[in-house]
Amino acid sequence: MPYKPKKQCGYPGCPRLTHGKYCEEHEHVMNKRYEKYERDPATKKNYGSQWRKVRKAYVEAHPFCELCFEEGVMTPTEHVHHKKPIAEGGDPFSFENLQSLCRQHHS
Repeated sequence: MPYKPKKQCGYPGCPRLTHGKYCEEHEHVMNKRYEKYERDPATKKNYGSQWRKVRKAYVEAHPFCELCFEEGVMTPTEHVHHKKPIAEGGDPFSFENLQSLCRQHHS
């Protein structure tokens, strides 16, 4: 299946072409900015090394978007979503509270 053509990086002044919103270099910069300025500090404490280990294990067990997979489409996992938000008492590290999703279904 053919890919969409690459587009210019969304970072101001960057001429690189990419399949995502930002080139590889600027994606890291924008993720750091998001973590620093846009994510609530109380929420941020739940996404440390333990979360990265749980997320990695979950993605290895569920490599495709679960909603796409139900439709017969095999889209790689891009996000791991909490079914019940942590703020509402959901367990942040329980596999029963997690769901692997593609970008389209996560947003």
